[in-house]
Amino acid sequence: MAKRRISKKSKRRLAILVPITFTTIAFFIFTFINYTINIINLTKQENDLKNKLTSLEIEEKDLNTEILKLKDPEYIAKYAREKYYYSKDGEYVIKIEENNNNDNLNNQDNDYTDYIIYGGCLVLLIIFIFIFKKRKSK
Repeated sequence: MAKRRISKKSKRRLAILVPITFTTIAFFIFTFINYTINIINLTKQENDLKNKLTSLEIEEKDLNTEILKLKDPEYIAKYAREKYYYSKDGEYVIKIEENNNNDNLNNQDNDYTDYIIYGGCLVLLIIFIFIFKKRKSK
C-alpha cells in the first residue's frame, strides 16, 4: 500500500482549523456546564424561597389571628397579666418557676442505662479474651 502524501497547504489548513475547532468545542462545553450549574443553583434557591414564603404566610396568618384577639378587652387583660405580670386591684402576682424534675430524672435513668450497657460490653469482651486465650493454650 502506498502512503498518501499530504500537501503543505492542507497541513497548514489543519494546523489552523484544529485548534480553532477544539477551542470552540471547549467553549461550548464550558458554557453548557456553567449554565447547567446556574440552573441547578437557581432551582435550589427557588425551592428555599418557596419554603420561606410558606412559613411567612403561616406566620402572617398567626399574627392576623393575634391582632383579632387583641381587639377583645378581656384577652388584652389576660395577656397583660400573663406576659407583663399586671394585676387587678387587690391581687398579688406570684411568679412560679417551672421545675424540670422529670427531665433530670430521665437524664439520670439514661446515665445508668449507659453504664449498664458499657459494663455488659466490657464483661463480654473479657469473656471473649478469656475464651481465645484458652483455645490458644490448647
